[in-house]
Amino acid sequence: MVRGWRVCVGVLVVAAVTAIAGVGPTLAVEPDEKLDDPKLEQRAQELGKEIRCLVCQSESIANSNADLAKDLRILVREKIQEGMSNAEIKDFLQARYGDYVLLRPPMKPETYVLWYGPAVVTALGALGIGVFFWRRQRRPAAQQKLSADEQRRLNDILGESDDQA
Repeated sequence: MVRGWRVCVGVLVVAAVTAIAGVGPTLAVEPDEKLDDPKLEQRAQELGKEIRCLVCQSESIANSNADLAKDLRILVREKIQEGMSNAEIKDFLQARYGDYVLLRPPMKPETYVLWYGPAVVTALGALGIGVFFWRRQRRPAAQQKLSADEQRRLNDILGESDDQA
């Protein structure tokens, strides 16, 4: 039983290390997209980290190389140059693409799945693994009686006579 838990913990540690190792601070902004004003460019990059790439779904538009992400980065920079605030730009994108476009969608009943879904799935998975090992520990090993022929052959191998059995 202890070995089973060690294997489970080992698998979880390897999965966590692999997930963390894959995360990197790379940005996909191309030189022709950058704004001339460094302050506005910094603002555009920060805002780009808060907007989800609708193609990749797990990356921000700042990190994605998808064509739609590039279009959204350009759109964000255009809106910044027009004088829109970050909140106004987010509202504009949210009205156009829905709550899912934000990497941190607003907390409301329609977005509870986005907020709590991953935690619920993880908890259910951990519960399932726990139940699997718990049932495995409680189940007695299957014991089969030997047939008369098997018992006789075993006794012959062990050098025992039928009188002792």
